[in-house]
Amino acid sequence: MAVSQRLDLRQTQSLVMTPQLQQAIKLLQLSNIELASYIESELERNPLLEHDEGGESGAPGTEGAGAEPERGETQDGGEAQDGGEIQDGGEAPDTATLTGAETMQGAQDAPLDTDFENDYDTGPGDEWATPQSAFSQSGGARAWDGEDPSVEQRPGEPTTLRQHLLDQLNLDLRDPAERLIGAHLIEMLDDSGYLRGDLQELGETLGCQPAAVEAVLIKLQGFDPTGIFARSLGECLALQLAERDRLDPAMAAMLENLDLIAQRDFAALGKVCGVDNEDLTEMIAEIRALNPKPAHAFDFEPAAPIVPDVLMRPGPGGTWLVELNGETLPRVLVNTHYHAKVSSRLRTKEEREYFSEQYQSANWLVRALHQRATTILKVASEVVRRQDAFFRQGVQHLRPLILRDIAETIEMHESTVSRVTSNKYISTHRGIFELKYFFTPAIAGQDGKTHSAEAVRHRIKALIDAETRDTVLSDDSIVERLHREGVEIARRTVAKYREAMRIPSSVQRRREKASPV
Repeated sequence: MAVSQRLDLRQTQSLVMTPQLQQAIKLLQLSNIELASYIESELERNPLLEHDEGGESGAPGTEGAGAEPERGETQDGGEAQDGGEIQDGGEAPDTATLTGAETMQGAQDAPLDTDFENDYDTGPGDEWATPQSAFSQSGGARAWDGEDPSVEQRPGEPTTLRQHLLDQLNLDLRDPAERLIGAHLIEMLDDSGYLRGDLQELGETLGCQPAAVEAVLIKLQGFDPTGIFARSLGECLALQLAERDRLDPAMAAMLENLDLIAQRDFAALGKVCGVDNEDLTEMIAEIRALNPKPAHAFDFEPAAPIVPDVLMRPGPGGTWLVELNGETLPRVLVNTHYHAKVSSRLRTKEEREYFSEQYQSANWLVRALHQRATTILKVASEVVRRQDAFFRQGVQHLRPLILRDIAETIEMHESTVSRVTSNKYISTHRGIFELKYFFTPAIAGQDGKTHSAEAVRHRIKALIDAETRDTVLSDDSIVERLHREGVEIARRTVAKYREAMRIPSSVQRRREKASPV
């Protein structure tokens, strides 16, 4: 076979991810908190972008950005209506105007770095005539009438656990070697206040005996909060009980068998501790009153509240009104007035290319934000329309739903719907839900009907909550109940759902209900 060269003309298709398309996809999957952080970084980088300060719509010199689409209205069996108006914000002061000759300070003006703390108006009638007048009232200080609070009214910085322990370390330990060991032990604490690490390795690192490290640890375990520097849950609870003078042999035996409390095997636990049911009940109540994570009183950060992206409320005629939450929508403007002024003063090619690139990037960000808002509203409106029975009658009427169902209706790709529903929340009269919550697989039923997996989990939990001491249901019994209700489900699926809801087995539940504890 001869080898030769030749020219061929071929036509192919390929998808190229442009930077603008990548940015639009990135914005779509960001949560409102992540989006706000991204917008702030773009505002710092692009001189043509600015915040919408809530000016009048249609003001000259700005182009709309971060617009909120029109409210969608859904009804059972009806389509959601949405739109895409752009609301312009007012014009902010222009940089070129602020730096003009008529606005810049002259030599006769006061310098910008004036120390106002040393300037006092000593004119007649001025109540702040002298620096000492602020402390002229009884008590050594006076309350301010303005917005700034006085020194006594200003809240102090919260004390961290590390600083709290270091303060106690400096007061209680005088030996420099013990202080050094104690400082290293403080650094070995985890977020819950437990000591994580090998004491022998710490002794080798510091060049001291493990007994010296153990002696310092015993002293540190007496620090506040009680239970700190424990190496296990049992030791943490023992330290707190010892402070209350309640660490007797029966309580020590209970701490060595905490797994029996978790298994709710109170009969075996009573035999191990050598106490009757009444004493066992009191001992377990004391254990539950203790703090298993003593460090959380200092460094624990409470979970931030969820801010919904979509708001839903009942409308007239049995409809649902779906709209975007204006507080989570970024308000960004393109300052076309500033662009027009600066464009006429550009001289070099590099300057013109840079300014043109920033202008195009700003405009694309505006369109991407508006498209993101419109897409979220479309998906949320369709979800509300399909889950109408859930909002009217409860979780037991939640319908099976997959991404393809929504994607085909709104004529978008499944990946787009997946990005929209991730980390996006909707506020309803039944609570705040993530949009992903409404997408559940289907479980086969009788007569060709299907049931939502979430609705089946809710039914399993309802059956278990209704149990009594003599009617504890096994997994097989739950399967039979569901079969009679038209749900075809296997026993292993019931066990999987039960474990996902952290519900113990029927043996443990029967043991718990039979115990007087």
